[in-house]
Amino acid sequence: MRTAILVLWSAVLLAVAVAADPQPVDARSAPPPVAAPAAAVPGDPRPRAIDLPSIDAESSLIPLGLNPDGTAEVPPIDRPRQAGWFRLGPGAGEVGPFVVLGHVDSYREAGVFYRLRDLRPGDPVEVERADGSRVTYVVDRVQMVPKDRFPTEAVYGDVARPEIRLITCGGAFDESRRSYEDNLIVYGHLR
Repeated sequence: MRTAILVLWSAVLLAVAVAADPQPVDARSAPPPVAAPAAAVPGDPRPRAIDLPSIDAESSLIPLGLNPDGTAEVPPIDRPRQAGWFRLGPGAGEVGPFVVLGHVDSYREAGVFYRLRDLRPGDPVEVERADGSRVTYVVDRVQMVPKDRFPTEAVYGDVARPEIRLITCGGAFDESRRSYEDNLIVYGHLR
């Protein structure tokens, strides 16, 4: 079952930065339910907002799922300053990889994760949760990877502690496909 989920995540992540309006989520394309993640931080893990003070980026967080074709739903391209969290995975402060997606830019303006590449190890990532509590993650590393070699296991694989993944586009922009060629991934852990 884990292999099937990882194959699905590969398809999901190849489409993270498609510059088109997202399609509605089709629950039938979601991975099978898994056991509820353990809460490392008590409270309601549903995230409400994210703040990256070292790069002056902040956004409310909208829930994202999968498109009918199995690709990741991304925030609306007409709102490039909006970030979203992958609601089919762990929430903020739960054991596992808490995944946040955001645009690097649009044709009109910089996106919420435009300066994501400027994060450095040790930088804080603060997440406000639905109950008003805050959890703080610390950046471990930043990685640029070609979309066709996305490290699915490193991003979505099992981990023994609460971690965070921030994902946006990067590298060269392919005009014919209207998409960036790479993904920029930030890895971090709960402070």
